[in-house]
Amino acid sequence: MNWLSRVAALAMVGTLAVACGTTPGDRALTGGGIGAAAGVAGAAIVGGSLGVGALIGGAAGVATGALTGPEDIYLGQPVWE
Repeated sequence: MNWLSRVAALAMVGTLAVACGTTPGDRALTGGGIGAAAGVAGAAIVGGSLGVGALIGGAAGVATGALTGPEDIYLGQPVWE
């Protein structure tokens, strides 16, 4: 595993650590971060464009976060509240 893949994996783990929220905005924000990190990690692994991976993953994460309810996925209160 090269250094870029390690950094991407670490970013994804860090993002998952703060993933939470009870409002659609909170979930969209954290979902976007998780999705972007996952997109960068995926792009790094397959040798694709990191920016494109981040955009696609972030968009998917925002949509997923905004469209799920707190009863679907609940990881606690956001760290900023």
